[in-house]
Amino acid sequence: MDAVRTIVAEQPPSLDRLLGLAASDMAAVDALIRRHMDSPVPVIPALADHLIAGSAKRLRPLLTVAAARLAGARGDACLKLAAAVEFIHTATLLHDDVVDSSELRRGRVAAHLIWGAPSSVLVGDFLFARAFELMVGAGSMPALEILARASRVIAEGEVLQLTRAHDMDLSQELYLEIIGAKTAELFAAAAEAGAVSADAPADRRRALRTYGQALGLAFQLTDDALDYSGASEELGKNPGDDFREGKATLPLLLAMMRTGTAEREFWVRTIDRRDHTDADFQRARELMVQTGALESTLDLARRHARQAKAALADFAASPWRPALEDLADFAVMRKS
Repeated sequence: MDAVRTIVAEQPPSLDRLLGLAASDMAAVDALIRRHMDSPVPVIPALADHLIAGSAKRLRPLLTVAAARLAGARGDACLKLAAAVEFIHTATLLHDDVVDSSELRRGRVAAHLIWGAPSSVLVGDFLFARAFELMVGAGSMPALEILARASRVIAEGEVLQLTRAHDMDLSQELYLEIIGAKTAELFAAAAEAGAVSADAPADRRRALRTYGQALGLAFQLTDDALDYSGASEELGKNPGDDFREGKATLPLLLAMMRTGTAEREFWVRTIDRRDHTDADFQRARELMVQTGALESTLDLARRHARQAKAALADFAASPWRPALEDLADFAVMRKS
């Protein structure tokens, strides 16, 4: 266990600078979220609040606000878009947890285990609808197009992952395509929508989209490594969920490739046939450390974090730029 945990043992950088700058904006975003969760059907606000209240950081709407302010926004046009981003994200989580039969989400019992899968799926649909109402209310057709496209791409990424979930021969390129769609696309859209709300020129929009895309890839790669190296009290979910579900994430793909024929039967039994025990999960973790699969995954995450920071280089000096650089560092050094 200690050998695994040392990989992510660094103290994560603080987001205090970004959270401080965005405090008043995010309070307004939270108020919008609460208001638009309301419904005369009691199960809807109850179920939505169960998941949304567990989100302490709200990274994606925070990214929309920060990108808007970095791009020069002075008004509150970005706030509705930020709330819409959070609703899109929460809707996808509700759907994902049903598909994956997840037990925990953000440290809480998954909603589908309390209210049932049909309610979780339908409340996810409600949140998507609310997101589109917020986008329309923001009055920006380009932002609506960006976030609508992101919703489609995310769905495509989830379906692609589902169809290749237990593919032991999945290439690294296709894996990156999947996480680029299912995770990084919303980060990219969140940042680009923020830039659009500030009426930023095309080059600034592209730069912030690049930042968001790279940040999202760094975030998901780190998440995939943490599934094998974290602890449930830090992750807010059960470590090893990806292994038990047979998900072909990069740490697993690299470990299978690097152990070769010597461990082929182990991987076929545990991933392809999903016949495994707690001891098998510990064995998989050990193999990932021995082969350097976890470290390679985190190295790639760090490379994307550097690309994210590089995308901000041409923006004028302001408190928001180093704060967004902190966010890129946080993405790869966090423990949850």
